[in-house]
Amino acid sequence: MSETVLNETVLSEIPSLGRLYLGAAGAAAKARLSSAEAPTELPAARHTVHSARVELDRLAAFQRLVLHSASDYLPSGYVHTFAFPVALSLMARDDFPLPLLGMVHLGNRVQHFRPIHYTEPLTVTAWAENLAGHRSGTQVELVVEVRAPDSAAADPAGELVWRGRSTYLAKGVFLTRFDRPQAPAQRPDFVPPQPTALWRLGADAGRNYAMVSGDFNPIHLSRLSAKALGMKRSLAHGMYLASRVVGDAVPDALDAFEWKIDFEAPVFLPATLSLNVCDREEDGGYAGTTFTGWNARSLRRHFAGTVTPLDTAAAKVGETAETLS
Repeated sequence: MSETVLNETVLSEIPSLGRLYLGAAGAAAKARLSSAEAPTELPAARHTVHSARVELDRLAAFQRLVLHSASDYLPSGYVHTFAFPVALSLMARDDFPLPLLGMVHLGNRVQHFRPIHYTEPLTVTAWAENLAGHRSGTQVELVVEVRAPDSAAADPAGELVWRGRSTYLAKGVFLTRFDRPQAPAQRPDFVPPQPTALWRLGADAGRNYAMVSGDFNPIHLSRLSAKALGMKRSLAHGMYLASRVVGDAVPDALDAFEWKIDFEAPVFLPATLSLNVCDREEDGGYAGTTFTGWNARSLRRHFAGTVTPLDTAAAKVGETAETLS
C-alpha cells in the first residue's frame, strides 16, 4: 500500500469553534459569489496542537450535562469534544472540498486505550481520509489521535491514548468525480427491544450542548437557523447522544475499550427517546455492551452501537497502516 505524506500545520492552541463557524459562514457567502472551481480532493495535510490542557470547569460542565459522575479522568466523549476543534480547523481550510456548515454526523469508531487524567498535557493531531460519494451527497472521515507524554513510549511523539474516526456527510453536495451510489436495499422493520431508559430532550438541548462543547453549528441551535441549512427543525448533536449513551454503557472497571455508533436518523428537538443498554457475557465474563436509541411513537431507530473491551497492543499495531505520517 502506498503511503501518503501529509504536510503538518502546527497550531498554537486548540482553535475556537465559534470563530471557525463564523469564518465558515463568511467563506460560504463568498463561495456563492465566486465562479472559481472548488477543490475536489482532500488536502494532504494534518493539523496538530501540542501540550493542550483540559479546563477543569469545562470538564465538570460536560459531565453534568451528559449526566456523568464527577471524575478526574476524561470521559471518552469529552476527549472527542476537546479534540474536535482541531479536526474542524482542517475542514475550515480553503482547500477542503466540502462546506463546513450543515455537515451531518453519520457515525464514530473510537479506541480509548487507557484512562486519561485531566492534568495530562495532550497532543492532538487530525487529518481527513476516504472522501466518497453518498446517495445523499458526499461523505468524509476525520481521524483524530490524542497522545500523552511518556518517556517509555516507543513513539517519540508520545503514548497514543485515544483515537477517533468520525464520518460526516455533506448533504446535497455531489462532487462530479463520484458517481451517485444506488439507494441501499430496504432495511427490515425495526423491532424495538425492551427499553431500559427514557430520555426527554428539550428544544434547548442543542444550545445547552453548544455552550459546553463550543459546537455552535447552526443546525443544532434553533428551528430558524436549522431551516436556513435545509433542516426542518434543530437537531441534537450526535456527540451529545454518543457521549451520554457511552457513559452509561462503559463499565467503571473497564480501562481500555472501543466504542462504535451509527446514526440512522436525526433526533429533531424537542424529543423523547427510548433506550436499551444491554451487557453481554461470554465464558462467565464481560464481553461488551450493545445500545440502541429510538422513537417509541414512530418506531424509528435513531442510533445503535457497541462497547467492547480493547486489546490495546493489538489495536495499536492493527491500525498502524491507517495512520498516515
